[in-house]
Amino acid sequence: MNALMLRLNEYEKLMRLDWPIGSLLLFWPTMWAVWLSGKGRPDWTVAWVFMLGAVLMHSLGCVINDYADRNFDAHVARTRDRPLAARRVAPWEALALAAVLGVVALSLIWMVMNPCLAWLTVVAAFLALTYPFAKRFLPIPQAYLGISFGLSIPMAYAAHLGHVPDEGWILIVGNMFWSIAYDTEYAMVDRLDDLKIGIKTSAITFGKYDVAAVMTCYALAFCYIAWGGARSGMGFFFFVGILAACALAGHHYRLIRKREGADCFRAFRGNNAVGAAIFSGIALDYLARGIFPF
Repeated sequence: MNALMLRLNEYEKLMRLDWPIGSLLLFWPTMWAVWLSGKGRPDWTVAWVFMLGAVLMHSLGCVINDYADRNFDAHVARTRDRPLAARRVAPWEALALAAVLGVVALSLIWMVMNPCLAWLTVVAAFLALTYPFAKRFLPIPQAYLGISFGLSIPMAYAAHLGHVPDEGWILIVGNMFWSIAYDTEYAMVDRLDDLKIGIKTSAITFGKYDVAAVMTCYALAFCYIAWGGARSGMGFFFFVGILAACALAGHHYRLIRKREGADCFRAFRGNNAVGAAIFSGIALDYLARGIFPF
């Protein structure tokens, strides 16, 4: 029994269930879209499918990422103790776990499937499986990550409406810029290690303009999200949520401007509050109009 528990503990670490910030950064944009596409009264089957799907797809992405990076992670201080890098989990185990997660996620999405959602599901699976390899070739792989994470936005619209209106695509662009901002903060922590092993990241590409690039991406993200919300008929409380997100981004500037690793990591983790602020604005805006999610 102890051996089994130790094995499950390693799988938990491989899926990052012990470190939920990544799942939350996928969860919040998904919930923006679920609430907006459901006009404040989401179908609860759709809501639960996408809530659970956010965790499953992030876990799947982490397993594939660690499998692809298993020979790189061993040379990075922050990642050398990950189960695959430390050789506590075999590569075949990671692939088997990824397959199980993929089947469970597909079984969930099948509950709300329609033709538009089916096509988007194929694209989402492709992006999730190929993102780890984008770091070998793309100068700003965080943009790829943002599209991969953000595809849950048009998928939520497709699940509710059977198609994706313009605001769904506007929001995914906003999510892409947000992802570049927060993942550049994350990449600033590992810049020296990534330079040694040849991984491409936005922190390396932006160079001395990294802080300016992060803040520009935050500004673009909030502009696109505000635009998408306005097209969805959002009002006062939604824009209060956007302003709160802007204030949090301002705090992140104070954290990252000296480029110290611990503070950059704090800024990255603080993006959970950014996503929550925007969702709170959406939910409160509907509640203020007497639209309750049940």
